[in-house]
Parts: sequence; structure tokens; C-alpha cells
Amino acid sequence: MAVDSQISSAPQSGMRDFLPREVRLRDWATAIITATYEQFGFTKIETPCLENIALLKRGDGGENLQLIFEVLKRGEKLDRVLGSIKDSENNGGESRHSKSLKEVRQDLSDMGLRFDLTVPLVRFYSHNQQNLPSPFKSIQIGSVWRAESAQQGRFRQFTQCDIDIFGVKSELAEIELLQATSEALVKLGFEGFTICINDRRMLSSLARYCGFEEERFESVFIALDKLDKIGLDGVGHELAGQGHKEEAIANLRSLLVTMAEATGTSEQQLETLAGKIAADSAVSQALKNIMSVVMKNADGRFNVQFEPSLVRGMGYYTGPIFEIKYPGYNYSVAGGGRYDKMVGKMSGRDVPACGFSIGFERIIGILMDEGFEPPAAMERVALIFDENRDQLPDVMAAAANLRARGMAVVVQSKKKDMRKQIDQLPAQGIAKLCLFKGDVENLEIKPL
Repeated sequence: MAVDSQISSAPQSGMRDFLPREVRLRDWATAIITATYEQFGFTKIETPCLENIALLKRGDGGENLQLIFEVLKRGEKLDRVLGSIKDSENNGGESRHSKSLKEVRQDLSDMGLRFDLTVPLVRFYSHNQQNLPSPFKSIQIGSVWRAESAQQGRFRQFTQCDIDIFGVKSELAEIELLQATSEALVKLGFEGFTICINDRRMLSSLARYCGFEEERFESVFIALDKLDKIGLDGVGHELAGQGHKEEAIANLRSLLVTMAEATGTSEQQLETLAGKIAADSAVSQALKNIMSVVMKNADGRFNVQFEPSLVRGMGYYTGPIFEIKYPGYNYSVAGGGRYDKMVGKMSGRDVPACGFSIGFERIIGILMDEGFEPPAAMERVALIFDENRDQLPDVMAAAANLRARGMAVVVQSKKKDMRKQIDQLPAQGIAKLCLFKGDVENLEIKPL
């Protein structure tokens, strides 16, 4: 058989194959998360992997806008664009009757792979709002794609796991999201994690108090978001490089140092900061309500902490924001916040919205690091027969009998090295063995 040596059998860069063990773990985790969310009244929906390129590039995705996998137009539509490009190049790109080359190339694509689940969800809600209850509580679990530079822990295709609530203005939405997500993580075996919480409006008050120019707040937030990676000196250096006032940078540094050294409960720290920066009392009170209720639900299994430097990278957040950190890992395992303006940008009518996303790939990675093996959905048994002795109809009848008892049956013919064959069974999630001896009814099952 001829082999094409120019085509690698490895997956594309940033993409992965999943072996059976990891697929079992992923399926188990997905089932636990979904069942938990459904207990909190969320319902599962699905959106397409492809969306209108204009929607994806509208400006709600932050840095992800630079990472969109774009899909070329097809057929006659593509031919027209390519013809326009050719005409433009023949005219040196200066024809009065054609678009600039840059504009023409932007016309090459009309769709893109979704880079997150929130932007498609807002489109879904805007399109189907008349057929949805109010409030509407959704679950989305699915693949997203980003044209990342592939590296350890950073993939071009990965799974996101989101819950969102539309139509609730009060902090009830945040409380339910935090309770549902923390409960799902606990059921997956995670404890001792910390929910970090802040509010975009608190950040604005902080930046205003420090003396930053209001029209440049977003650049301040982007730098502050890197605090845990580059430290306070790194944040100050980045802000100085962007031309922000030295006095404002010094004020920010002083304030963050003061908060880091502050004692007392998170609620007390929040109250102190809110008073100092003249934050809206309604904003700080809502945050205190959220922390108080969720902390009571924690029952010692996890912590809730006010984090004044928490930013979250997406520019669409308008209120409370939150992340979950797990001890021993320098990244968050879940994150989200309130985004009240996104639906209005598409439908013309603002609808309060709030969401939380579990970092599915990260929690799977942690579970695999810890050597966790999920419980089997049903008992798996290997039925091994001798093909030189046993009749296939009898073997299949024996397997049917075992399946009728609620077992998952893997039928295998006996190999020369039977000991090695049996030793390989646990890696397939098989815990029991049945050596077929010709009797269809009397089957002896032994643990491995």
C-alpha cells in the first residue's frame, strides 16, 4: 500500500486528539456540570460554530478579535471578490472605481468560527427572545476556536462551559451563577478554591480617584489585568510607557499596596475602599450582598474574596465580575460577569444579562494531573473466548446475557499472551473479567 509521506498523521497545530481515558473524563465532567446547572433551573441550548463575520468583529470580543478564524466566501461570491482584487492590483490599487486593496481583502470572508460562546448567545437571545421565558437561564457547552500561537496549555480549539441569565437586574443573578458554578466544581472534586469578585464600576471609581483620564480608563484596566503576571512594578512601567500621568500611576500603586496590606474581612476591605474612592454605595452594597450570601453557602468548602485589582479582559462587562482560583495553579478555573449592554447593541432594547464560564480544559487538566479516574457509567466487563473452540453465536448470546444484567461488555478473542492481554484491560476502563467456557447461562465474573 502506498503511503503519502507528505501528510502527517498528527493533528493540526493547536488541535488535539483525545484518547479514550480523557474522553471518559470529559464526558463524566460534562454530565456532572450539566446536571448541577439543571438543578439551578438552567436549560441547555446550542448555537452554530459559524457566525456572521460582522457580528464577530463588532467589538465585543476584546483581544480575541485578532484571533478569529475567518471563512472565505464561496462560489460566485468569492470569484467576484477575487476579480475585484485583480482589477485593483492591475491599477496599482489606485482606481477610483474600485475599493482599496485592504478593503477588498476584508471582503474575502463572510463568516468566522466563534471565539467564545457569549457573542453567539447574545445573537441567539436577540433572535429568539419572543419564544424564550423571562428570565431566561441558559447552559452552553461547546467548542470555540482562536487563532492562537499554539503552545503548552494554549489551544486553537477548546471547549467552553457557560451559564447565563437574561432579564434579572438584581444581584440574584450573580448569586445564582456563583452558587451553581461553585456547586459544580465541588461535585467534580474541587475544594479550597477562592471566588474573587470585583465590579467594573468600582474600577472606574478607582481610576477616577487616582487621576487617570476617563477616556483612557480601558487602557488602565488592561494593564491592571496583568498585575498577577507582571507585578505592580510591571503595571506601573506599562502605564508610564502609554503616557499616563506619573501622579496617577503613583496613586494607583499606593492604593493597591494599602489594600494588599489591609486586614479584616473582604466585606470590610470593600467598604474601606468604596469610601476612599467615593464609589457608588449601591454598587458596593450589591457586592457585599453577593459575597455574604455565597459565603454562607460555602460552608467551609471554598472562599469568597473581594479583589480590587480583578479586571477580566472582555470590554463588554458593565458590573460585577468574578473569577475562581484553585490553589497550586497560577490561572483561574472560571470567570464571568455582568454585561447589560450587549443585547441592546443588537436588538435595540437593553436586557440585563450576566454569565459565568468554567474553564473546562483547565479543570480537565487539573483532574488529569491528580490522576483522577471517573466512576464508570456502568460496570465494564471483558468477555474473553477461544476462537478455536467457541462458537460465535454462543459467545454473542453470553455477551447479551451480561448486557441484560446492566453491564457494558467488551468481547475479545484470547491472545497468545493472555496475561499481557488481561493486564491491558484496566486502561480501557474494564474492572472485571469473564472467561467464556462454552456455557451461555452460567458465566463466572471475576474482578481484575
